Amino acid sequence: MELQQITCIVQRGEGDKIVKAALNSGAQGATVFYARGSGVREKLGVMGAFIRPEKEVVLVVSHVDKVEEIFTAIIKAGGLDEPGKGFAFTQKVEKVVGLLEGS
Repeated sequence: MELQQITCIVQRGEGDKIVKAALNSGAQGATVFYARGSGVREKLGVMGAFIRPEKEVVLVVSHVDKVEEIFTAIIKAGGLDEPGKGFAFTQKVEKVVGLLEGS
C-alpha cells in the first residue's frame, strides 16, 4: 500500500476548516496539534508583532491515489495560495503500522 502524509501548518483557529476539507475530499482522518512558530516574526522586529506565533499543525495520511484531491481541498480551504496564510507539503510514508486495511 503506497501512502503519503500531508502536513499543513496554519494560524491557530484555522485547523478545523482544514480537517473538514480533508475529510470531505476523501481523507479517512486527521490529527491536529498546536505548535509555536518562530523565525520570520523575530526577523521582522516591530512589524513581526502582527504575526501570531501560535499555529495548528494538521497531519493527514492517505493512499497516494487520493492525495492530490485532498491536498487541493486543503489549499483552497486554508487560502494557502495567499502569502502569510500557512503552508502545506507532502511526504512519502515509508513504513506504517496500525492502519485499517483499505485506509
